[in-house]
Amino acid sequence: MTDRLESGETAPAFTLPDQTGTPVSLADFSGQKVILYFYPEAMTPGCTTQACDFRDSLNSLKSVGYSVIGVSRDAPDKLATFAHEDNLNFPLLSDPDLTVHNAYATWGEKNLYGKTVTGVLRSTFIIDESGSITLPLYNVKATGHVASLRKKLGIDS
Repeated sequence: MTDRLESGETAPAFTLPDQTGTPVSLADFSGQKVILYFYPEAMTPGCTTQACDFRDSLNSLKSVGYSVIGVSRDAPDKLATFAHEDNLNFPLLSDPDLTVHNAYATWGEKNLYGKTVTGVLRSTFIIDESGSITLPLYNVKATGHVASLRKKLGIDS
């Protein structure tokens, strides 16, 4: 596993297919602030909660200049179903070979129900307009994460 990314580092570049199969690159968001989040699996309870929280906050996040991008190992067709069923209005990217997960150090050992397993480390990265990471957050909780993030970004007090 790659060392964890830190504030001030350049966000690793990537191009991955979204839920429609269209390639999406971090470079497509050059000059914009990005919330890039990694989640374990589409259509599971925690991941659905987190995605719906981002969906419900998207207008207020956009109003202060943020775009949201989700990344998982899921295939584009599963992501399309996820986006449709939960009315998700932001790109969901497919990284089945873990290339981008590894670049962001979001694949590794974690504790799950008292056991050590290897899997996706639920993580979020705030990336500024110049492509630098301003806030790396590893091992976040699905529930309450977006509300906590909104406070960290100064959107809510």
